[in-house]
Amino acid sequence: MNTVEMRRTIDYYVNQLSPERLNIAAELLAYLADKESVEATHELSDIPGFVESFTRGRSDIAAGQLTPLSQLKRKY
Repeated sequence: MNTVEMRRTIDYYVNQLSPERLNIAAELLAYLADKESVEATHELSDIPGFVESFTRGRSDIAAGQLTPLSQLKRKY
């Protein structure tokens, strides 16, 4: 089942829920989305040097040390 079919199936079942059960479904979806976000964050932090590079990038942005898009070269 592809993503579009899954969303249609979910919509079908969501439309049949009572307000109480709809609230439970919303809480479950929020929990799953948060868990996925946390897992993605852990995945990024496991990349060697990522945290340092990210921190340096944020500092560069705050200091206005940016490269204009027109000066970036394509790698492909």
